[in-house]
Amino acid sequence: MNEKDLFEKNLLYSTEFSKYVLDHPEMEDQIPQDAQIFFLVDSDPSLTQKNLEFARSQKIQGQSVIFVHVKGLRPESSRLIEPHLENVA
Repeated sequence: MNEKDLFEKNLLYSTEFSKYVLDHPEMEDQIPQDAQIFFLVDSDPSLTQKNLEFARSQKIQGQSVIFVHVKGLRPESSRLIEPHLENVA
């Protein structure tokens, strides 16, 4: 996995995790203010391995490291509510 892929995947998981925490504010209380967060994804062992390596190399003494374990992502779906088509031709 190249650095661009690693960045894009972690960005996607970070965005989805932020949405999840907004919907589940009780999770925010479990994350220390200065924590580094790393995603361990069951469906993407290569991302998990890279994030574990990165976590080990980036650990700062006294700083919390949080691993977010996830199975993966659901397929994206439309957020439209009951769309209807009207053919006017």
